[in-house]
Amino acid sequence: MQTKILAPERAKRGWAFRGRPRGRFHSHADIRLLEYLALISVTHGIDSEEFFGKLVEAWENQESKVEKITITCRTRTRKNSIFLITTDNKVVAQFPIPKYLLEETDPLNDFGYVLEHARRPAKTCKSVHTCLRIEDLKAGMNNVDLKVRVLEIPGSRMVYTRFGTTAFVSNALITDETGSMRMSLWNQQINIISKGDLVHVKNGKVASFRGELQLRIARNGSVNVIV
Repeated sequence: MQTKILAPERAKRGWAFRGRPRGRFHSHADIRLLEYLALISVTHGIDSEEFFGKLVEAWENQESKVEKITITCRTRTRKNSIFLITTDNKVVAQFPIPKYLLEETDPLNDFGYVLEHARRPAKTCKSVHTCLRIEDLKAGMNNVDLKVRVLEIPGSRMVYTRFGTTAFVSNALITDETGSMRMSLWNQQINIISKGDLVHVKNGKVASFRGELQLRIARNGSVNVIV
């Protein structure tokens, strides 16, 4: 049998297309992440191509700066890296990005619809406690409606309720473009969402726990992953 040898250029192209397809062939998780990155760029008035380029720069050199934000690559592995974005010493967001996305050329270019939506005037809220961002939350608020990104879901712990039954609780770390906070999840809620998900919280309430604000989901509230 004759062995077929690829020319160097053809071999290079063949290797490049192995594994996950590039460009528009993104998974749902990748699309949610890229939408989130596009939203951060427009929120801070940064061109999406320049913003992604600064992410790659931080990936290669540990840190980069653009406008008023600082991008730090906190952890780098063979498969993905974790980035921290801050402005004025305040955390804007923290999230993992797979290596294959960082190797793409301007992947945010396909998400112009996110940028256009973010530039539209905000809808009028139905009440003072809806259409909020994390920076707007205050202890005692009820009927809170907001969209946030899940940064971390610690292992659950078993607790005893006032009714004498047991339950499992986890205090997830959530973020949006204005800050971060903890959100308590109970029982099945813990399994509904995953790290990196963009979620919609409906009918939440804000409490103060050990001196820090905490978002809780009311009895008739809900938390759902946005696809």
